[in-house]
Amino acid sequence: MNIKLTINGIPCEAPQGSTILQAAKLNGIHIPTLCYLEGIHKFGTCRICVVEVEGARNLQASCMVEAKDGMVIHTNSKRVRDARKVMYQLIVSDHNQDCLACDRNQDCELQALGRELGVTDNPYYGEKNENGIDISESVTRDMTKCILCRRCVSVCNNIQGVGVLNAENRGFSTIIAPAANQPLGASDCAFCGQCTVVCPVGALKETSHQERVWAALNDPNKYVIVQPAPAVRVGIGECFGLEPGTSQTGRLVTALRRLGFDDVFDTNWAADLTIMEEGTEFLQRVKAAVTGGKAVLPMATSCSPGWVKFIENNFPDQLGHLSSCKSPHMMMGAVLKSYYAKKIGKKPEDIYVVSIMPCTAKKTEIARPEMYNDGVPNVDAVLTVRELGDMVKSAGIDFLALPEGEFDSPLGMSTGAADIFGLTGGVMEAALRTVYEIITGRELPWPDLHVPPIVGLEQIKEATIKLEDVKPEWKILEGFEVNIAVTSGLEGARIIMDQVKAGTCKYHFFEVMGCPGGCITGGGQPRPKDIFEARKKRMEALYAEDEGKALRKSHENPALIEFYKEWGEPCGHNSHEYLHTHYVPRGKYNDLTEETFVVK
Repeated sequence: MNIKLTINGIPCEAPQGSTILQAAKLNGIHIPTLCYLEGIHKFGTCRICVVEVEGARNLQASCMVEAKDGMVIHTNSKRVRDARKVMYQLIVSDHNQDCLACDRNQDCELQALGRELGVTDNPYYGEKNENGIDISESVTRDMTKCILCRRCVSVCNNIQGVGVLNAENRGFSTIIAPAANQPLGASDCAFCGQCTVVCPVGALKETSHQERVWAALNDPNKYVIVQPAPAVRVGIGECFGLEPGTSQTGRLVTALRRLGFDDVFDTNWAADLTIMEEGTEFLQRVKAAVTGGKAVLPMATSCSPGWVKFIENNFPDQLGHLSSCKSPHMMMGAVLKSYYAKKIGKKPEDIYVVSIMPCTAKKTEIARPEMYNDGVPNVDAVLTVRELGDMVKSAGIDFLALPEGEFDSPLGMSTGAADIFGLTGGVMEAALRTVYEIITGRELPWPDLHVPPIVGLEQIKEATIKLEDVKPEWKILEGFEVNIAVTSGLEGARIIMDQVKAGTCKYHFFEVMGCPGGCITGGGQPRPKDIFEARKKRMEALYAEDEGKALRKSHENPALIEFYKEWGEPCGHNSHEYLHTHYVPRGKYNDLTEETFVVK
């Protein structure tokens, strides 16, 4: 049922229950906003979206007030425009205005809003925010720039269900921080970085690794190798004005080569490697369970470091459910500094590995002591997609004019199964393509190698696969029904883990990605105007990458087959030494004395 109202003299209609802001948008009328974020945050704190409603004494926050039948609304009257300017001036009165030195310069919502409102001066000069800077391995909080919009609070509490960031104190003393104003690195933060995506200013951002990468590229004693994750290729174009989901694999390779990297490999190769290791591990666990042996089920994927940190903090007594596999980029780093180092006659310490990730939690992951082999870290630096975009621009590279390039061999070859690692359900589907075929000798019983029940962006998806007509060596699994689940975002992870802890979980295998939608909406991806539309388009682009490849199952990757001939079998001695890991039962407050994740 629609209501009728008048906005700026124009007769309008909108669904009953719409806010004034939504009604205006549906009728092509723009109302400026700052704290509001569609589908994520609606709190009415900034008052930038105020409008004049005839009959109401005060201006109304359009994001909060429901539109009513017969309303007459003015969104651009002098009273409204003057009020918005004053509100803006008050917001920036104690804001750090050193814009030229800010990472968000010219990409700042507060800056853009000032231009839109026509603010050219500020008569209000408040005491500058002196709460300082908190630097963790993954996320940097600059409270001198915080405008108290609380977007980060909403995404941390309502979307991710982690609840690390909240408003502390009152009035002019209000800050957004972990409890008791702890550093992020001393809290149970998962470092997912979703707060850095929604922050409208430079108060929350990834902790930069750009300078350490430039230093390595300019060090003649370092052999510098780079590897981009699957979701990077469908996000990097947005840094240069392209629409979300515009795949830029070829230009990405060329840009990395022109930055000066010695080898440009693909994390996708290691995603195929992960499937072989993780799939083998799952089969070993199921076989042991069916034959009465010792096995921990359900098994959970372990490629998301935000999810790993979350379970370590919130379910430290349930870590046995995690796969022991390192994440793909860590596996790649371990292979590069062992297997590949020997191939090219380099010492592990002379190889410098840089990962291009859609994720901020990867920065914390590489600092974990468990991610070292032979005394050196598997990966030395992590650049987010945003950081890579900045480096390409800084180097004077015209990204959109670049020719298509190809990854180096042999660790640049991958199958379509690896591409879908970047989206929710992709890791599970890639694993099923291989595991099901190993057991039955047949492809998955769904068309086009996809598993429809786990495709999409719902919070929790599930499916059951019955194993029938299996190979003779797998007769013990004849008729076995495998229950699987997929979730993205840590709120969904908590729901499943509560079931696991209570002993009511029906699944045998489940996938968790720390960010809603998976890596396509990772904390290090470009900040889109419409998060939900960008997520959908990036997902479609990765499925297209998968479907466009001749080889779409990890166990068919010829480069991987050759690798295992020298390396040894999946989950064998070399794999357990270099490709698998263990976890740390941290608990909620154990990190208070943990120095690993606190950068001084």
